[in-house]
Amino acid sequence: MATPTLTALLKEAAAAFPDRRAISVPGKLELTHAALDALVDAAAARLAADAGVRPGSVVALSFPNTVELVILFLAVIRARAVAAPLNPAYTQEELEFYLSDSESRLLLTNAEGNPPAQAAAARLGLPHATATLHDAAGPIQIAGLPAGGGSNGHQANNSADDVALFLHTSGTTSRPKGVPLTQGNLAASVLNIRSVYRLSEADATVVALPLFHVHGLLCSLLSSLASGASAALPAAGRFSASAFWADMRACRATWYTAVPTIHQIILDRHASKPEEAGYPALRFIRSCSASLAPVILERLEAAFGAPVLEAYAMTEASHLMTSNPLPEDGPRRPGSVGRPVGTLEMAILDEEGARVPPGKPGEVCVRGPNVTAGYKTSSPEANEAAFRFGWFHTGDMGVVNDQGYLRLVGRIKELINRGGEKISPIEVDAVLLDHPAVAQAVSFAVPDDKYGEEINCAVIPREGAAIGPDDVVAHCRKNLASFKVPKKVFVTDDLPKTATGKIQRRIVAQHFVSRAA
Repeated sequence: MATPTLTALLKEAAAAFPDRRAISVPGKLELTHAALDALVDAAAARLAADAGVRPGSVVALSFPNTVELVILFLAVIRARAVAAPLNPAYTQEELEFYLSDSESRLLLTNAEGNPPAQAAAARLGLPHATATLHDAAGPIQIAGLPAGGGSNGHQANNSADDVALFLHTSGTTSRPKGVPLTQGNLAASVLNIRSVYRLSEADATVVALPLFHVHGLLCSLLSSLASGASAALPAAGRFSASAFWADMRACRATWYTAVPTIHQIILDRHASKPEEAGYPALRFIRSCSASLAPVILERLEAAFGAPVLEAYAMTEASHLMTSNPLPEDGPRRPGSVGRPVGTLEMAILDEEGARVPPGKPGEVCVRGPNVTAGYKTSSPEANEAAFRFGWFHTGDMGVVNDQGYLRLVGRIKELINRGGEKISPIEVDAVLLDHPAVAQAVSFAVPDDKYGEEINCAVIPREGAAIGPDDVVAHCRKNLASFKVPKKVFVTDDLPKTATGKIQRRIVAQHFVSRAA
């Protein structure tokens, strides 16, 4: 059987559900699956004919979450080119690195433009064009395309081996690495997501996450479109806590997915200002991209009356790897990221590549059709290390129980080694978040002359709550072994985060340790 492509899955959904809503901006715009498909085909033809976008060409896209980004992303890959979505908040220096490393040949933005991106493109000699959809009838207007036509590559069938998406790792421990993902990788991931969450044409969601990241792109958007379902884009082009539930009601949402930071923002708003119009009846709420403390899971379920399914994903796996199941498919385990999904294989390996038994920690390793074939890198050693023993090595430590549920212990390089005692920062975070006055918390390692590393933490108090370092330490002493209790507590009103809302311990540690110094 031929390996499916993402383009084929989207075409099938458009043919099966032509008149159902595919994309909306609540109160402003709606596109059916058939209309979206036609707009994408027309834009792909324009890119190929007028801009010379050919199979394998890399096209950078720097947009907020808008309908123009959706259409052009799909048009680029339909033309058998490679889409490289970029965070519009990057600095010029960052953009120069990403544009250069991806070998982009064209920069696309919305009509308002992006001065740092345009400056970076100009410095690298890349053409820049803008895109605007004035109304749902289309076509999308693309201004500033360079001359260089004559290609009809969009008319050729997409191949599963076509590289369709180029992203970078988040660079938690080193310079970001380029991750090429093929049509086959993306199709496999979408099918896995669609299967485990039973997505269908009856579903709808609001895209709460940026589309330059695999979480929002693969799970919220592409899996919805490939299921005949619909995805709503916030009018502001990004997540807005004040508009979120109104948008969810407007699109008759049945689920949403987000990172823990956004879940906490939604919970805090619910506590201080509940929705007078109420909340939609959701099939499930999904959490991914960072560890969700069990206490936050419990609060979400109590507040919104829906099961919360924690999942585990990486860019290198085209997003999803494991997930807790829907209630009808099995129990969900708070503190666990669930079981391997779909066609993905998972193993917990020791340093010699041997499987470790259930209940014992080891490195989480995966393989399957959704996993990249390798990084784009000039260092063969990087890929050799990442794919030893025939598995992709995630860099995460985990433990699997007898039922196959995975519990993450932490990043191998983030485990805190205090005088030979290995401390899981995820475990400490969960205890910190269990304090009723703590809204957000993160633990991290700092250098220590006596123990090599010592544990510190930073906490954000709940609105209206008063809490000091001594309160935090006392709470931890009741719930943790003495060597796991943070030796220094920073009470703050903000934590440094990545563009996708992740909290990276290394960055938090640098921020607070330098501030203390």
